[in-house]
Amino acid sequence: MLLSILIPVYNERTVVERSLALVLAAPLPENMGRELVIVDDCSTDGTSAILDRLAASDPRIHLIRHAVNQGKGAAVRTAIQNATGDFCLVQDADLEYDPSEYVKLMRPLLDGNADAVFGSRYLVGDQTRVLPFWHSVMNKSLTTLSNMFSNLNVTDMETCYKVFRTDLLKSIPIRSDRFGFEPEITMKCAKRKLRVYEVPISYHGRTYEEGKKIGWKDGVKALGVIFYFWLVDDLYVPTYGRGLLNSLTGTPQYLSWVTRIIRPHLGDTVLEVGAGLGNLTGRLMARKLRYVAGEADPLYLHALRNRFLRTPSVSVCELDPAKDSDYDPWAGQFDSALCVNVLESVPDPQATLRSLARCVKPGGTLVVLAPHGKNLYGSLDLAMGHRRRFSVEEISIVLQQAGFNVEERRQLNKIGSVSWWLFGKVFGRKTISRVALKLFDKTVWFWRRVDGALPWSGLSLVVVAKRAG
Repeated sequence: MLLSILIPVYNERTVVERSLALVLAAPLPENMGRELVIVDDCSTDGTSAILDRLAASDPRIHLIRHAVNQGKGAAVRTAIQNATGDFCLVQDADLEYDPSEYVKLMRPLLDGNADAVFGSRYLVGDQTRVLPFWHSVMNKSLTTLSNMFSNLNVTDMETCYKVFRTDLLKSIPIRSDRFGFEPEITMKCAKRKLRVYEVPISYHGRTYEEGKKIGWKDGVKALGVIFYFWLVDDLYVPTYGRGLLNSLTGTPQYLSWVTRIIRPHLGDTVLEVGAGLGNLTGRLMARKLRYVAGEADPLYLHALRNRFLRTPSVSVCELDPAKDSDYDPWAGQFDSALCVNVLESVPDPQATLRSLARCVKPGGTLVVLAPHGKNLYGSLDLAMGHRRRFSVEEISIVLQQAGFNVEERRQLNKIGSVSWWLFGKVFGRKTISRVALKLFDKTVWFWRRVDGALPWSGLSLVVVAKRAG
């Protein structure tokens, strides 16, 4: 295994060489190597020359330089993009934090208990320097406010020491350029429902005379960051994963609408393909004797396993909807199957449906939700990896040829068709505004009631079919 140590550096010529020597010599868990991803954020005090010399002398150092000073958050963002290890650890270039504690920080991750580990200066550690009272008050106040909005109970949100699995960290967009990185990443850990652990660490803080850079203005900005990312669900990098799933994390009322339609058709045992983040799984698995959530994406698989770790009726499995052999272990085991927002992305929808038919008992139910309206296909579909949209007749024929008898067909979310047409066909957008998604979700109670009365086609199509005997 490899640990990527992410080190933002700005004007630290008096301490940077000593600090990096400690990082390079720090003990690591057994069979773990290290790489230092150092980002020089346009230092002007001679730090750059020191970093050049150190990078030339040690192949474990990967040095990147910003042409202009951008701030700690921007430097960490650059380091994340260039990290190649299994885990990432953020390390300041000063001497405030002790690299000898890496083993302690890594343990919850290596034991499989955590997705992220924060090193807390306020839990009981070996030693902590006594620092100015009001600086500590500001840190603890920001942590309290962050906890109020994130519903986490961390003791030190502003800590430098934060460790993540690299694949998770790379999937989180970092927008803050300065010290807003800390509250931003904490809020996003909470919204992504990551398992966050804290461990006590030593702290040898500096005074402002000794070179400390964060100030009261950064504390005020942190308040804005906490509030902003409480309102805005900016949880995944745009290029990662199925965009529709990512967008749906911020539309719980719409998901409740879909759940009301699907739930009555499911039996006691359910196979869900393309389960994604478990948004529907969590709403539908109640009172089921057995619920299997299948997913092919590694990051979504990890999220599903975390979410249902202690739910005995839910099993998570790796299942590619387009790979017929992945269905073999589940042949003939389920009363019902669920296929939501899958058929539009697979190479051969009929082949996927035939594979699902093998898993459903004769007379069992299949519920399909797919995008409706070929004339709506546009830039939004392309951006989300959709290969097609369906007409009512086309999806009925595909289901019949796969061995299902169609019993019910229903168009859904007619008001969404208007937004999809405007954003995807008229404006050529690749994403839907988060503000528009929030507004839609807050008004779902109304659109759900008038959906059947609107005189145009729906954005989605729900089909209920029975497997032929």
